[in-house]
Amino acid sequence: NIIGSGIFISPKGVLEHSGSVGLALFVWVLGGGVTALGSLCYAELGVAIPKSGGDYAYVTEIFGGLAFPNCIPPTTASRVLSMACLMLLTWVNSSSVRWATRIQDMFTGGKLLALSLIIGMGLLQIFQGHFEELRPSNAFAFWMTPSVGHLALAFLQGSFAFSGWNFLNYVTEEMVDARKNLPRAIFISIPLVTFVYTFTNIAYFTAMSPQELLSSNAVAVTFGEKLLGYFSWAMPISVALSTFGGINGYLFTYSRLCFSGAREGHLPSLLAMIHVRHCTPIPALLVCCGATAIIMLVGDTYTLINYVSFINYLCYGVTILGLLLLRWRRPALHRPIKVNLLIPVAYLVFWAFLLVFSFISEPMVCGVGIIIILTGVPIFFLGVYWRSKPKCVHRLTESMTRWGQELCFVVYPQDAPEEEENSPCPPSLLAATDKPLKPQ
Repeated sequence: NIIGSGIFISPKGVLEHSGSVGLALFVWVLGGGVTALGSLCYAELGVAIPKSGGDYAYVTEIFGGLAFPNCIPPTTASRVLSMACLMLLTWVNSSSVRWATRIQDMFTGGKLLALSLIIGMGLLQIFQGHFEELRPSNAFAFWMTPSVGHLALAFLQGSFAFSGWNFLNYVTEEMVDARKNLPRAIFISIPLVTFVYTFTNIAYFTAMSPQELLSSNAVAVTFGEKLLGYFSWAMPISVALSTFGGINGYLFTYSRLCFSGAREGHLPSLLAMIHVRHCTPIPALLVCCGATAIIMLVGDTYTLINYVSFINYLCYGVTILGLLLLRWRRPALHRPIKVNLLIPVAYLVFWAFLLVFSFISEPMVCGVGIIIILTGVPIFFLGVYWRSKPKCVHRLTESMTRWGQELCFVVYPQDAPEEEENSPCPPSLLAATDKPLKPQ
């Protein structure tokens, strides 16, 4: 799921803030290395705290009640098409976990083939001698002198393309043999994605000058138009399919985050319910669908990337800081995977650099990102911290929950042993609560 729309649009933002081709390529390689450090830390947390929900589950477990972690400008035609794809994928994820994972597998293969085509064309260009922009004298010819703040923003843009590396931790409970398969997925995917991203960017520069890349809003499409000729139509289709698969992965994983939060009492209880036959968290999926639809209203893609990347890195850092705190508070906790302490420390040093200098360089964008997170604080106090609510509020909540159950045909997951043996539900959804609620 890491490979989505990012590799097709982030190269422009990375190059814009790097100031040279060579430094931009360095940002991509280093971004993969930092992602590997973070994913190793998450691997330790994922098997030590085997709960679905990722960052949310770990921060809640480590910090307890002291922390609250919840929290191409589009034309009308593209928004309508995007909304149609979003609704379709929400329906698929609501209907069958198996079909959702099959779609993910199929589109993962498709987007890797598309990127392989770009890399293959780039290698062909190099063999034919078209690599002027990659010669050291040209690659490190700066058209501007990047500040530390610019470098931080370049990494933020690149990190958007790497986002998704922690998604397996959102569904840890549903993984088969997480102790073996979680690190295996990391060791296969992170080097592969770093290799693909770096060579994809190298391929871009064999056909485009830095100025051409900066003037393009769809780098892969421009690349295809220059090299594929009549078959250039294949590239925008590949980008669309890659994005389609990316959204499917986001719906699949983030719905489990909402499910986990509701199970702990931090979100409405309706979100912790699953369909009585399909065993899918339909209310949580609908919330994710609605949030995605709202995000579509934002016009500036690159500003949105900065918002998302800043918030993501903020959450990653707090979670990995929790790993160090957990080592100190619970040294005897069984850890099937235990990373060297230098790994989380190195990640946190980079994390601090990225956030501090991003804030200095773009205080408005980063400030809006913090405000987005802080909007959850009053909701937390009203919905979770305020225990002695009037009876009328409880009656209203119960009425809305029952209405939602009847509309979505959902109940609390069952934990009876006989149901676990025969049910298509993942184990985590079966064992999520011991208070089953039958539909009315």
